Amino acid sequence: MRFAFTASDRYLGIVEAFVDAGWTPIKLFTLPSDDNRVFPVTATINFAVQRGLPIQMSPIQSEDLHALAEKGCDALIVASYSFKIPDWQPYLKHAINFHPSPLPVGRGPYPMIRAIQERLPKWGVACHKLAPAFDSGDILSVEEFALAATDNHDILDLKIQMANKKLAKRVVQNFHTLWEGATPQGPSEFWRLWNEGDKTVNFNSSVEEILKQIDAFGMHEVIAHVNGFRVRVKRALGWVENHTDIPGHVVHAFSSNVVVAASNGYIALTEWIADGPSPAPTNSK
Repeated sequence: MRFAFTASDRYLGIVEAFVDAGWTPIKLFTLPSDDNRVFPVTATINFAVQRGLPIQMSPIQSEDLHALAEKGCDALIVASYSFKIPDWQPYLKHAINFHPSPLPVGRGPYPMIRAIQERLPKWGVACHKLAPAFDSGDILSVEEFALAATDNHDILDLKIQMANKKLAKRVVQNFHTLWEGATPQGPSEFWRLWNEGDKTVNFNSSVEEILKQIDAFGMHEVIAHVNGFRVRVKRALGWVENHTDIPGHVVHAFSSNVVVAASNGYIALTEWIADGPSPAPTNSK
């Protein structure tokens, strides 16, 4: 089977599973990363360069799918891609997507944040047929795993990467059977992408709620407003303690650690970057 693929480094293991099974890659579609720390593509591009594959950084268009068909491409394997893909059915026999949730639960561009926020007991990844509506296609297979109450975003991200490798290996070994027997999805809520407000810490909240918010965003960081500065926080510690300090006020600093009062205790910002002054509040009339 000849296939084109989309990928970032976090999901390159999916593509490698297909190559290991004897499938032939013919083209990479990827996107230049605005933040190579969070969404690296270096290994993916090297993978393509080492095999002499053409690399396209612009969004997939219908003419690209037509060109794939002319090159004898059998399938498009989608493993991380930010843009909507045009209707592939006039051009290709197969198109599948690997989604980081156990569909139909968790439709949406980045459902892992909510999985941690809601402390779900299990999670998973799904392989489904590419359909016009995002994440709605018939499901070929799902790989599930347990979530611990202490798991944070970055642990979940690693579990997803490992589960995707297992899922991809199962899918490629039984591809035609799973394709023909794919199961339609039932109705499900679409989980929207977060906004700035979702990521902004409210120090009037409890220590537990603030730490859960930081756990949920992990490498994507949360926003805190401290001493008049907008701060991007990746990691923090916290403890419950009775006090009379004003929530949001800095009560202690040592080296790069900054301790801020919360409603029922303290949050110690241990890995953070100041982004500049906090925006001035606007007066509503």
